[in-house]
Amino acid sequence: MKKFIIYTFLFILFGCSKDENYKVLSVENFYNELNVSTDPLIIDVRTPEEFSKGHLENALNIDWNGKEFEDQITILNNERPVFIYCLSGGRSSKASNKMIELNFKNISELKGGIIEWRKSFLPEEIINTDDINSLNTSQFYNLITSDKLVLVDYYAKWCAPCKVMEPFLDEISNEMIDEVKLVRIDYDENLPLIKNLGIYGLPVIQLYSNNKLLWSKEGFIDKKNIELAIDKFL
Repeated sequence: MKKFIIYTFLFILFGCSKDENYKVLSVENFYNELNVSTDPLIIDVRTPEEFSKGHLENALNIDWNGKEFEDQITILNNERPVFIYCLSGGRSSKASNKMIELNFKNISELKGGIIEWRKSFLPEEIINTDDINSLNTSQFYNLITSDKLVLVDYYAKWCAPCKVMEPFLDEISNEMIDEVKLVRIDYDENLPLIKNLGIYGLPVIQLYSNNKLLWSKEGFIDKKNIELAIDKFL
């Protein structure tokens, strides 16, 4: 009886899972499951500075300590399998709790974080900040010179809202091909240009006509509201 009480107490205190949709995986199991997963969301909850120095391939950077963490998480598809990590596990555990609250169905957390990943010599990507290949201001204005409205999308591969917006920006470009030209500017490959244009957050969507800025929006915006913005200037 005494053993039963002790085991029950330990289970309640240290239960192996926060939720049936959540699991903590060793680096080997995390790596293997990630490689066989269909359409995974890989989420790095460290700071942008940490992320820039090395991250998992195709990871999105959503800073757990950032003000917009919940807003950025909620625009993601909660049916997709999630693979989440931080430096050593503290932040990813808290972030997983929040995602469980938001009804994400399949969360796998990397035990020990990217520290364990690196101990196993697994591959990483580093953000390309090579200024040499950046567009200059003159080249930018050549890109947006058009007899159509020009929709400029400032994005990054690691930006979660950017990823969500990408498909419907393509839809707008195709559906309004006679009225709108879509131009995409990669944040990481064009840092000098980004600074010159005063772009500080991501994503940023802008509308130009005759090289004149008509409208600008920082942060996530849905397809309907982008179309409404375009319609005002047609």
